Formats: sequence, structure tokens, C-alpha cells
Amino acid sequence: MKKILLVEDDPNLGLLLQDYLQLKGKFDVTLCKDGDEGLRAFTKQQYDLLILDVMMPKKDGFTLGKEIRKINGTVPIIFATAKAMIEDKTMAFNLGGDDYITKPFRIEELLLRINALLKRSDTTEKKGDDKPSQFKLGIYSFDYTSQLITHGDVLQKLSTKEAELLRLLCIKKNEVLTREEALLNIWHDDNYFNGRSMDVFLSKIRKYLKEDPSVEIINVHGRGYKLLIN
Repeated sequence: MKKILLVEDDPNLGLLLQDYLQLKGKFDVTLCKDGDEGLRAFTKQQYDLLILDVMMPKKDGFTLGKEIRKINGTVPIIFATAKAMIEDKTMAFNLGGDDYITKPFRIEELLLRINALLKRSDTTEKKGDDKPSQFKLGIYSFDYTSQLITHGDVLQKLSTKEAELLRLLCIKKNEVLTREEALLNIWHDDNYFNGRSMDVFLSKIRKYLKEDPSVEIINVHGRGYKLLIN
């Protein structure tokens, strides 16, 4: 039985979601009422997926998600919020979130998103050894499994999507990685919003590699990107 950590400050909604997911989804759901309680619960046991309300007392969902990502870079996170602004969605993905759902939402839709993320997570684990995970990029070393770029004593931790994107670029080194291929592999949807998010991650990756001019990620007009290592 998959374990879900649900952090929701609305007691009525929290209990409704907990009961529904346990009965219909057959999940083991731990319900916490604020971010502090959620962080304590997360450190005590292992979860397969997290659902974090954004607007909460003591510690908001984005802050909680950021702290959790320092502990675990791969557990799927769904952010839930009443805000539908593009800035909030961008923040959710930049913090390492895997999905974002806007209140009010249908519980059936949440269940579909949960199942999709868990299926993707299980597939990734099963295929984890199909592709290389260690890469040399000029003066840098990139470890996909630990999501780290290292250069001497300097360590740069990557978010899950940053690591996935850099891995795709490394696998296709000196070849074009199309936008569609990257979006479908990582986000499973090549819509406009996901494309905007990917551009943000690319900008961050470029900054992580800026100390070595022989390593470059270039835009290929109308097609995608190419990782060049001279």
C-alpha cells in the first residue's frame, strides 16, 4: 500500500481527502494540519507521494516543499492552492514540485494525478539502470542519481527536473535535444506553460556550468537545445 503525506490546514477538506484516498485509492494517508507538523511527519517515515497545501499557518507549503527537497530530491510532490497565478505555478515547479492543482478541484482529478505520478515514479525506478547516470562535463562531474554537479570542493544540488533535463542533454551530447522530446520525457506534456518552466531550468543549469567556457548549452532555433563540450 502506497503511503501519502497530506498537509492541509482546512480540517474538513483534509479529512474528506484522507477518507476518499484511503477508500477509493486504497492509500495509507497521513494527515497533518500545518507545515511544521508535516515536516516532522516526513522525517519520521518514508512516503511515496506528498500533497502540500500552499497557504498554511506556521510554515507555508512552498517553504515546506523547499525543506523537503533538501532531504529528498525524488519523492513526488503535488502542490494544492487557491491561487491560479502563473507566478505561483512557476514557483511550485522551481521548488521541485511535480504537479500543481488549483482549488477548488474535483477529488477524482486529484486521484488521477496521484496515480499518474506514482506510475511514472515506479517506471523510473524500474528503468533506472537503462541509461548512464555519471557524466563528465569539462571541469564538472554530474551524478544524476544523487542530483549533484561537483567541481573540486564545490557541490551544486539540482532539483529533480534540473537533473532529468541535464541528463537528457548529456545523453544527447553534441546532438539536438528537441523541445518536444524534453517536455514529453520530463513533463509528459509539451504545452506552453511547461515550456516556460523548462526555459527557467535551462537558465539555472547554464549558471551552474558557467565556470567552464568549454561547456555550453546553445539554443537551436526552431528545434531545441544542444550541449556542446569542446
